[in-house]
Amino acid sequence: MLRVLKWLFLALLGLVLLAVASANREPVLLKLVPDEVDSFFGFGLSLRMPLFLVVFAGIVAGLAIGFVWEWLREAKHRSAASQHRREAGRLAREVDRLKADKAEPEDDVLALVEGKGAR
Repeated sequence: MLRVLKWLFLALLGLVLLAVASANREPVLLKLVPDEVDSFFGFGLSLRMPLFLVVFAGIVAGLAIGFVWEWLREAKHRSAASQHRREAGRLAREVDRLKADKAEPEDDVLALVEGKGAR
């Protein structure tokens, strides 16, 4: 059921994006810097492209910036989780070593018979 809903949502999203793209095919001029700065410095990059590409590129750029921002923000949590995993592994190895060193019978009756007594 969820798979059908997912595909239905993706199909609907695709239709909406296709409608937006077909309605905004007019080319627009994108400039890197304003005309005043361009004349002062003597350089200016401009690009003519369809409006829907500008909108979609803005959405993709926003998503990419958001993902990178979150990845950087969560770095301390990933570091702490890694440190906790290492500590848990070290403690598990220590428990295994202590269990191997103990070598006492786990049954109290056997301990009494062998003379090690549960005092």
